[in-house]
Amino acid sequence: MPIIQSIERALRILDLFDENETELKITEIRERMGLSKSTVHSLLKTLQLYRYIEQNPENGKYRLGMKLFERGNFVISRLDIRTVAKRFLVHLSERTGQTTHLVILDGKEGVYIDKVEGEQAMILSSRIGRRIPLHATSVGKVFLAFKSKEELAKLLDGYDFYEKTVNTITTKERLMAELDEIRRQGYAVDNQEYEPGVRSAGVPIYNYAGEVAAAISITTTIARVDDKAFEQLIPLLVQVGQEISERMGYGILN
Repeated sequence: MPIIQSIERALRILDLFDENETELKITEIRERMGLSKSTVHSLLKTLQLYRYIEQNPENGKYRLGMKLFERGNFVISRLDIRTVAKRFLVHLSERTGQTTHLVILDGKEGVYIDKVEGEQAMILSSRIGRRIPLHATSVGKVFLAFKSKEELAKLLDGYDFYEKTVNTITTKERLMAELDEIRRQGYAVDNQEYEPGVRSAGVPIYNYAGEVAAAISITTTIARVDDKAFEQLIPLLVQVGQEISERMGYGILN
């Protein structure tokens, strides 16, 4: 099927914005799109009309509009796992004082779909909607570890093992060895592999069909949680993962 150029261009404009680029001048958008000012202006006016883009009245820069927030909530409302897991994430965070996350797999990345900030946690860069790599995060490695051989091969085909920190796994061989360990112990650990000074543990969430529908994690900082205290958090996380899986119907067909 042919791609409609104007729609593709409009979607590319929306993709220019992220947590680092929340607002852009029209000249910046034009340069990154490689289009004329008049074309970009027309696209922006159309997106503004339907509230997918808005203009900051203080500086004239463009930013994402509220319509995306509204539509995003429709998507989130379909994710029953988020409703089921919420109270468990809250309880785990309250009990430990640490930050908990709920993540789903989307393509070759994980996506945060819920987060509960712990009272003892320092401000972390995670946010709902953020995409994260599979090879450098505990939840990402969980998704890889519990896939079939065929699904795993597909996910790792052409995968970019880019380095986030000095601890990041950057080769398929090292990753495969760690995945074997994750399968044996039932959980994964990110030891400052995604962010310096940050450590997390992740476990899978299974649905009624025995498939990994999501993953949850508990995230700590090295400065506040030492090795022994971190290890004590893992059994609690594993237990919560099992409880959420049961609520999702896991075990019914077994």
